[in-house]
Amino acid sequence: MREINKIIIHCSATKEGDTSVNAALIDQWHKSRGWKGIGYHFVILIDGTIELGRMVDQVGAHVKNMNQSSIGICYIGGVENKKDTKGKWIPKDTRTPEQIATMLELLRLLKKIFPKATIHGHNEFSSKACPSFDVQSEYGTL
Repeated sequence: MREINKIIIHCSATKEGDTSVNAALIDQWHKSRGWKGIGYHFVILIDGTIELGRMVDQVGAHVKNMNQSSIGICYIGGVENKKDTKGKWIPKDTRTPEQIATMLELLRLLKKIFPKATIHGHNEFSSKACPSFDVQSEYGTL
């Protein structure tokens, strides 16, 4: 088993309420970038269902220079239904109550398995808004 020291949360950067996005579609997106497939280990759908991406014992592809020792979790959503005046999607915490409950349950389980792992948002390692909420204020003390 890999040594895991970080659990990193992402959003799919898809419009609020878009139920068409799932792990299979993200897998297609990532393959189109030349990757082996989906870079995340878990995907949380709008209804709170967890879909598996890569197996946890496999290195992910979700944060540059952090993949060897991390697990990637992605929730579907993360942007408003409209773009700003420059044509860019507006970041927004679009998590549903079901996604929030599932994320907390998954994080608690992963922390039991990997107690030394710290929890982070993608934006802590990249100049992106992803995951469109403050991970440390919600999960930093888990």
